[in-house]
Amino acid sequence: MTNVLASQTVQLYDRLRAAILSLDLAPGERLTERGLEASFDASRTPVRAALGRLDAEGLVQRDGRGWIVSPIDLAEIGALAELREAVEGAAVRLAVQRATDADIAAVAALLDAARPGEGGGTDAEQGVRAGGDFHEQLTRLSGNPAMVDAVRGAMTRLARTRWLEVRTPAAREQAWLEHRAVLNALEARDADTASRLLTGHIRGTNDRLLAALAADSRRLRGHGLAIVPDAPPVTPR
Repeated sequence: MTNVLASQTVQLYDRLRAAILSLDLAPGERLTERGLEASFDASRTPVRAALGRLDAEGLVQRDGRGWIVSPIDLAEIGALAELREAVEGAAVRLAVQRATDADIAAVAALLDAARPGEGGGTDAEQGVRAGGDFHEQLTRLSGNPAMVDAVRGAMTRLARTRWLEVRTPAAREQAWLEHRAVLNALEARDADTASRLLTGHIRGTNDRLLAALAADSRRLRGHGLAIVPDAPPVTPR
């Protein structure tokens, strides 16, 4: 029975996560355990376990006795971009010093296999997965597990909004080209260029995402999507 419940939990988690990332379950949408049990033909224990995993990823949150799909939080997006610039910029510098040629070649092989239209990254979901994998594997070359954990956590919390940012083939191709440029600099053992390109990529991706959300905010809210606005700047006294 335990194995059956564990299998149900994994299946339900995968289905709910896919629905949230694809916006089939919109930010701000209310969820109930009983409703999910009926919709997904699952028992209560797997439903609670799946919601717990999604809560840990920031994709759902408690709302009284029930749950809601977490709103898109513009302040959190900006904060995570700053975190990633600091951590990943430092990590790629360490990678220049510590990674072997074989280590770098392995990341290059994964990146090249995921180029849009060439065996991977053919849709938004695959593009998000490939991008997250690249940033995590690149950080792993630093040899610093704490940095890897920080980047993995940030990419998980950004998965839904990154899905919005790579909706088009052109956006996915641009992201791939920027990833490839960073890796080229790493292969050349050019720490300054690698760090500059990587932080520029993170900043540019964040700016494009915020611009897209701002342009689409009325339409998105019209479809029931909840967006938490960025906090106003604090004026020093």
